[in-house]
Order: sequence, then structure tokens, then C-alpha cells
Amino acid sequence: MKIPATRLLALLAFGPIAAAALAQDAPQQLPAIQLTAGIHNIQAQVAQTPEQRATGLMFRRTMGTNDGMLFAFEEAGVQCFWMKNTLLPLSAAFIADDGTVVNVEDMKPQTLDSHCSKKPVRFVLEMNQGWFAKRGIKSGDKLSGTPFGR
Repeated sequence: MKIPATRLLALLAFGPIAAAALAQDAPQQLPAIQLTAGIHNIQAQVAQTPEQRATGLMFRRTMGTNDGMLFAFEEAGVQCFWMKNTLLPLSAAFIADDGTVVNVEDMKPQTLDSHCSKKPVRFVLEMNQGWFAKRGIKSGDKLSGTPFGR
């Protein structure tokens, strides 16, 4: 089958744009680190650039029981998260520099509801919804791992 020259030129011109748009609709895979919450191990992908943090766990259809994503910011601030294009129900733990959980928020998929830290933090850990509650992890508890200096 012969493709008309005008259509071929359109495909060549817009192909990279279409490919980039498709890539934005796919879950990102980032390097992971190990964290611990008491006796519980966490395998957390680390989102540390603005682009990585903006995409987060969007478009992901499944996530392992002890898998999550740690969002690392350059400076402490009141961090607010929403769930646009995020298909999984998640819980977010807002975490101080020393690993102390400031607050945990449950978030509904595909909403623009804002969920914020109760004080300035540099870290936010997203896990499957209910992960923290099922393990009794709440405000004041500490996580361990390289980002928290232990």
C-alpha cells in the first residue's frame, strides 16, 4: 500500500510530537531505594526533579504491596498533592527531614482535591491507600533510610 506524500510528511512532522504525548500517558519508572517503617520494608521510587514529581504515579494501574514513590523536594515547604490522571487510590505520608511522619492523607483517584502537609516538609511518600493505617503508622512515627540520614 502506498502512503500519499502529504500524509507521509505529516507523519514525519508530527510523529515525534505524538510519541512524546504517548510517553506522557505511560507510568514512569524511576530508580528505587529501600526505606523502613518499623519492621516494614518499602521499595520507593524516587521522584526528585520537577518533571518526575509532576508525573508521580500517574497512569499506573497496579503497584506492589510494599512499593511506593518518595517525592523529594529541594527545600521544606507546605507540600500539596492531588490525583489528576492517577488511577490508584493512594495514601500520602508527609515526612520531615529526620523521617518523622507529619501527617497521612488518603487520596481518591482522578480528583483535583488538594491534600497538604500540616507543616513544611521536604518528603512525601505515596503508597497504596491504607498501607500506613494497616501497619499502625501515624503522625509522630519515624521512617528510616538514606534520605532521612539513617
